[in-house]
Amino acid sequence: MKDKAGRRPLRSTFRIGLVGLLLPLTLSSTAQTPLRWTSTAQDNGTTSATTASVNAARYVSPTQPRPYLASLSGQTVQPLAAGFDVAAFEKMAEHLTVGQRVPGMAMAIVHNGRVLSARGYGVTDVAAPQPIDAHTVFRLASLSKAFASTLTGLMVQDGSLRWDSKVSQYVPGFQLSDPNATSHVTVADVLSHSVGLQAHNAFDRDIEANGEYYDVARKLAYAPLKCAPGDCYAYQNVAFSLIGDVVFAASGTFYDQAVDRRIFKPLGMNDASMGLAGIQASTRWARPHVRSRNGWVSSTPKPTYYRLPPAAGVNASASDLAQWLIAQTGHRPDVLPAPLLATLHAPVVTTPGEMRGGWRRERIHSASYALGWRVFDYAGHEVVFHAGAVQGYRGLVALVPGQDLGIALVWNSDSSLPSGLLPTILDRAMGLPGQPWVETPADYDLLLAESPGAAPADAPKDSGTSSQRGTASPH
Repeated sequence: MKDKAGRRPLRSTFRIGLVGLLLPLTLSSTAQTPLRWTSTAQDNGTTSATTASVNAARYVSPTQPRPYLASLSGQTVQPLAAGFDVAAFEKMAEHLTVGQRVPGMAMAIVHNGRVLSARGYGVTDVAAPQPIDAHTVFRLASLSKAFASTLTGLMVQDGSLRWDSKVSQYVPGFQLSDPNATSHVTVADVLSHSVGLQAHNAFDRDIEANGEYYDVARKLAYAPLKCAPGDCYAYQNVAFSLIGDVVFAASGTFYDQAVDRRIFKPLGMNDASMGLAGIQASTRWARPHVRSRNGWVSSTPKPTYYRLPPAAGVNASASDLAQWLIAQTGHRPDVLPAPLLATLHAPVVTTPGEMRGGWRRERIHSASYALGWRVFDYAGHEVVFHAGAVQGYRGLVALVPGQDLGIALVWNSDSSLPSGLLPTILDRAMGLPGQPWVETPADYDLLLAESPGAAPADAPKDSGTSSQRGTASPH
């Protein structure tokens, strides 16, 4: 079946009506209740958040989530398209650092549980250049959110938490402007940005002004609400970081220590760390860079968003990210079992605002947020995705379950140039017609030269200079 535009719709994985079927359990335990509730109120567009909260008490029946490496229809993993050429992608990454177009970057690509590439390109610091390699550490910004949801899932798995655990039970000081909403916010609501706040990125400016997390978090009590918890999406950093308080209260272990013990060490992420002290203690790490009239200028990482470890606290290298991708694509079941991954990656709430300019406008047919991850219909293929940006650093991660593929890109500048490399790799993996997603013709020509015939000979050569703006989620 095709839609009016002639596209094949994504498989039923993306039907948000199936959320209650996909998200209730990480293991087959009858004690675990589902993530979401359905309201008994008739919503005529005027129902208040309070009324919706009071009536949001009838839970959906649980069911086991789908296996990670297969769809609900049982379709097997598909091979990569014939034109997939890792060497070409590596040359494109290297070319992006020529002439300090970007100071430096790192890329990891994994497939079928194997590392195809994990390398660094360019330099750590234009003022005191050292070559970036596979073990050079970058700040991950919002790519950290998937670590928070994964840690939470491990605690659900061992019975320390439940997806429907109420945040107020673990964080007594937590308050929203509506007491009923406060009492209904769950762990899953926090991790899916479905707390109910009206504003996106609420109180981020306070964090950027060097506010301390606990002082800023108290301001959530005065933030306007748009909906009942679980009923709408608004991307958050401060509210998302409540999960760190929940982890500490439920386990007695500080959040950064729990991530290290349950994720970094078991997965062999030997360069990974948390926080400003963590990156500065690294053997080699990439300094952040910002533009000046004279080109790139390196600086010291700001501590601001490091004060929100679940939202933006992780540092990692290409080597680390390769192991992370292998685990997130289901090849480390000893650490991250397939049912847990299925829960983390299943859509929770729609995010149509993500289908915006550049490659997203052209390729994404639907968008949702899961638990610490975004989920896209990318030209008919499911892609689990996240982006991150904080001053002087950017990054993108994508998983393609249907092809057992994982890609991670990180770079140490505010440039948007490397963003186009991700859809370039995805298109090639899926056998889609080539597009000049990278912002300059030279990169596109390089890719065509590496893989003759992979794209139409008359493919456009000028990509413009603004097509990739806004591809990274803020902070």
